[in-house]
Amino acid sequence: MPSTLFSLLLLFLLLPFSTLSHLFYPPDDYLINCGSSAASTLVDHRHFSGDLSAHHHHRSPFSPPPHALSLQNNNPLPNSPPIYHTARVFTSPARYTFPVSDKGTHIVRLHFHPFTTPNLDLGLAQFHVLLNAHVALSNFTRLLSDATNPSIVEYLIWVDAEKLEIVFVPNKDSRLAFVNAIEVISAPKDLVPDTAQYLSSSKLEKFEGLNKQALEVVYRVTVGGVKVTPFNDSLWRTWVPDDGFFRPSVGSEKLYFGGRINYHVGGASREVGPDNVYNSARLIRSKNDSVPNVNMTWVFPVVGGYKYLVRLHFCDIASISVGLLYFNVYVNGNLAYEDLDLSYVTNSLASPFYADFVVDGGDGALSVGVGPSKSSMPHVIDGILNAVEVMKLNNSRSSLDGEVCADLVMKSWSTRNNTGMLFTLVAAVCIVLSLSIVIRRRLIGSRESVSWSRLPVNLSDDSVKN
Repeated sequence: MPSTLFSLLLLFLLLPFSTLSHLFYPPDDYLINCGSSAASTLVDHRHFSGDLSAHHHHRSPFSPPPHALSLQNNNPLPNSPPIYHTARVFTSPARYTFPVSDKGTHIVRLHFHPFTTPNLDLGLAQFHVLLNAHVALSNFTRLLSDATNPSIVEYLIWVDAEKLEIVFVPNKDSRLAFVNAIEVISAPKDLVPDTAQYLSSSKLEKFEGLNKQALEVVYRVTVGGVKVTPFNDSLWRTWVPDDGFFRPSVGSEKLYFGGRINYHVGGASREVGPDNVYNSARLIRSKNDSVPNVNMTWVFPVVGGYKYLVRLHFCDIASISVGLLYFNVYVNGNLAYEDLDLSYVTNSLASPFYADFVVDGGDGALSVGVGPSKSSMPHVIDGILNAVEVMKLNNSRSSLDGEVCADLVMKSWSTRNNTGMLFTLVAAVCIVLSLSIVIRRRLIGSRESVSWSRLPVNLSDDSVKN
């Protein structure tokens, strides 16, 4: 026991004071282990409460509907997190409702990991997901592509009401929807600003109302570094290495920085990007008397027909002095920054800065480029990039996945049910009419065999037949 206390004390002393002083505590913080009555703890020390934990006492705000099924995976993959050992299954529309105490942008993460039981195969599920009247997923089947790894979809949703609702709607073919875990977290106020720059081949202008848009995180990439897990991110995000998106170019190199990242007011905060994102980069270094003719390029496949927020993260961890680094930045081949001077923006080295550009998805691919400018100098660094984020904006139908709006998704389910009820009602009416015709014919036949007279009101059925 004393050794354990000593280890904890040593860990506390080794943590930088600046890190401890910048911990983020979201006012709204719902972590739900769906289909379970027990809490689960992940390796990043977060506790996910079971959505059945308060079911026997009172219905909690995020408890499942009465007819939802709880499913247990009896053969989970080795070392898989416990939140993927259970699932909440729906055969009709169902909603989770989360009270909101802090209005503004909220982070919503949905976890899906299909598994099979003797009676159900969750891999066959197809369904829609609605987030406060936004269509987040339509006929969701992406989870089928890799059954060994969970599928986590993340959204940034503006909430100006007292609650946030997540609705699951099975489609007409599978009539099956499910979810393994849900996160609803208040986002820091500086995570999504109100304005960005809209960039096209013909203009660069202000794009307003960005924070009121619904955003889906498509890519979150750390450049030149290793994977950053939720354990090392104050907003519990995952940043993947850029190797799969980078187009190799002679003259560029990776760099890791072991010093301190200097966050400053007005620049990027630790919630915008953690230390582990800013302490690595790819850069262009001039090694002789001339500026190298080199461009670094990253390409990201996207779905066409949407606008995208491209967030670029910069931190000069390579220069030996301020005022030496100048470079150009391109998005989709269009000039976004000319002669960018990070030291002018941040007034120091190793100080993070990010820039937001809204662009059109175009032909299904976005590109980001960095290269020397006319102000670049020999014998110094002539280009740098630390991280890239790509987020899809909702379209004119408030959808992030398709052309159908939330109202039509719900009406389509109601129409199917009403049609079924109508068929049942018509069949019942037909049966009643058939019986009435048979009875009427029998009555007419009996009347023709005897002289007609008004029947007494209280005459029994047996008397009529006789």
